[in-house]
Amino acid sequence: MSRIKITPAWDIPENNATLEEVYLNRRKFLGGMGKLGINALALYMLPNMLTLSKVFAANLSSAKSPSQEKNNFMDLQGKSTPETLVSRYNNFYEFGTNKSNIWLLSKELPLENWTIKVSGLVNKGRTLDFEKLIKKMPLEQRVYRLRCVETWSAIIPWLGFPLRELVKVLDPLSTARYIKFKTFIDPNIAHGQKDRFWEPWPYVEGLSMAEAMHDLSFVAVGMYGHKLHPQNGAPIRLVVPWKYGFKSIKSINSIEFVKNPPKTFWQSISPLEYDFSANVDPGVPYARWDQRFEILLGKTKNEKTKLFNGYAPQVAQLYF
Repeated sequence: MSRIKITPAWDIPENNATLEEVYLNRRKFLGGMGKLGINALALYMLPNMLTLSKVFAANLSSAKSPSQEKNNFMDLQGKSTPETLVSRYNNFYEFGTNKSNIWLLSKELPLENWTIKVSGLVNKGRTLDFEKLIKKMPLEQRVYRLRCVETWSAIIPWLGFPLRELVKVLDPLSTARYIKFKTFIDPNIAHGQKDRFWEPWPYVEGLSMAEAMHDLSFVAVGMYGHKLHPQNGAPIRLVVPWKYGFKSIKSINSIEFVKNPPKTFWQSISPLEYDFSANVDPGVPYARWDQRFEILLGKTKNEKTKLFNGYAPQVAQLYF
């Protein structure tokens, strides 16, 4: 009997994905950066693909696409910017506030032997080895909208696995109601962590268990067909597409299951501007930005912001 592939309602066609140079090079692209030829892009991308680790490359080749049986992720990648032309524009306050040089400063982040501490309300606390973890997790490709609280948006192809699959592996107790995520802390590498204004470090985010177990919640280990760049949250990050981008914590090295909502990084800094849920809602002015409109990267015309970033049919039942 042949299998019938049912496309999820949230799926975005891969050919609608924002080009990598647009996502990573927002300022320059918006200023009118032209596109390179497909052949030139392929020449640049080939060396990058050849440098993937054996484990990651093997998982990439077997990754499933939710939108079609045939894996044509390389076709999408052929439309992306080569690694050598990746943007110099990222938010990662651990490395400073100047978006234009985060890509350079974050290169010092040591990604080898990355571990993730698991603690709290679990049957067994442990420390996970990242490389061993991704061997166990079946990778898949998902193309999601990303909505920044700064009112720009993008469509990005991610590679990873559903967060709920990781939760199952970690085996939390029934008393766990929330998950608390932390990123690394190392001021000697991430000099932005020496800035007392941005304390408390490390960066902390959280989800309710209901949110974490939702099908859309995703753990990304790659994007555009390659490993995550350090400035994009390598080696492992969260992607929660119906929430503002700052909820999708980068470079996770700690997961704790807790009973009460954890106080997040931005709540600690500015509790009147940032709330725990951080759901995209055009009707609510958020963190001094008018959220009714947004600009899709690569475009010049404002578009109306969609409730829950366009994922209302899938997630509204969590809140209403």
